[in-house]
Amino acid sequence: MSRLDELIAELCPDGVEYKKLGEVATIVRGASPRPIKNFITTDADGVNWIKIGDVKPGEKYITSSAEKITLEGAKKSRKVKPGDFILSNSMSFGRPYILKIDGCIHDGWLAISDFVDNYLPDFLYHLLNSKNCQNEMKKKASFGGAVQNLNADIVRALVLPVPPLEVQREIVHILDSFTLLTAELTAELTARKKQYEYYRNQLLTPNFNVCNMQLQDIAKFTYGYTDKAKDKGDTRFIRITDIDDSGRLNPAGAKYINLSDDSQKYLLHKGDLLLARTGATYGKTLYYSTDEPAVYASFLIKISLDNSKILNRYYWHFSKSQIYWSQAERLVSKGGQQQFNTNAVGRIVVPVPPLEIQKKIVDVLDNFDTICSDLNIGLPAEIEARQKQYEYYRDLLLTFAETGSTLMTDRQTDRQTDRQTDR
Repeated sequence: MSRLDELIAELCPDGVEYKKLGEVATIVRGASPRPIKNFITTDADGVNWIKIGDVKPGEKYITSSAEKITLEGAKKSRKVKPGDFILSNSMSFGRPYILKIDGCIHDGWLAISDFVDNYLPDFLYHLLNSKNCQNEMKKKASFGGAVQNLNADIVRALVLPVPPLEVQREIVHILDSFTLLTAELTAELTARKKQYEYYRNQLLTPNFNVCNMQLQDIAKFTYGYTDKAKDKGDTRFIRITDIDDSGRLNPAGAKYINLSDDSQKYLLHKGDLLLARTGATYGKTLYYSTDEPAVYASFLIKISLDNSKILNRYYWHFSKSQIYWSQAERLVSKGGQQQFNTNAVGRIVVPVPPLEIQKKIVDVLDNFDTICSDLNIGLPAEIEARQKQYEYYRDLLLTFAETGSTLMTDRQTDRQTDRQTDR
């Protein structure tokens, strides 16, 4: 029998009590002094002003704030203290964060406090993050325009299990082991990305065996096709928003067109390169890695390289380097919406070593790229698997029989079966 089974058998053999969160905690909405700009301060004695932007994705704690407000502003705001929870009631909707600092919160936050007699903070964190709890909040929240809003009454009405603190502590121990492993893998991924960037910049730095060429001397440029993107069609229609930060095709949000005689001239082939030429995504380069039929849109430029001099994959790695971006930032037109047209693109200087050297560089950088980015076999795949494992056991371990109930839910049956299998 596991330690958790022993604790449950000893401390809550007949189930646990369920209570509304508002009965065991204080839940209030934040408050902002108006106009807030009059209360922002750089004084050392200012009060931490905790906003959505202070949240670091994937972390459970808020440890600092970018801005402070005056003592007068703090009196008109909502005070929070270390150990309190805050939840966004709009943008990063319903996600809990534990405060590590004193401060005040604006009216985009809800605060949860005064729960320590009933919940360990880390247990409540896992509980509020659970699938059932998140779904309940989303189901009850209202929409204000395009944004879903979560009010304090919805959170107060959440009916949650309140197991003995010793049981909570053991569950936290189990679940934190999963999150610790995920954190270690994420740190490993960050280190590998930095290593990839370092070697990419080193390998692409011009040396005595490299010929520096302007892109216009080794490439032809073709602007994309103009059409209206549709939810259905026989051919994918690739737009600038479909290129992610790593220079890959984003599988989400795909749009389509029906292929015609005109659009057929803009069909892509595996290995083709596309450049985003306008807006905030200017300069990003896509290496098209599939055989799926696709046409590229008018805000993209197809770069057709002279492969007797330079490999497409080599250029793609180059397009993510510091050498490339320092040139792109200098050459892009800055008036109004940023434009990176063929006149500017053609002036990019590319270090071009012999083809056999390019192939070796591509092999090295592809290996790093696979480790850092491949969602099927690299570190991202391992992180995703561990995250799913955590979510499964979190929802399993946080499901309890209610005191006095003779019914066992499917989830509780699964948990009992899993434990028996483990033994």
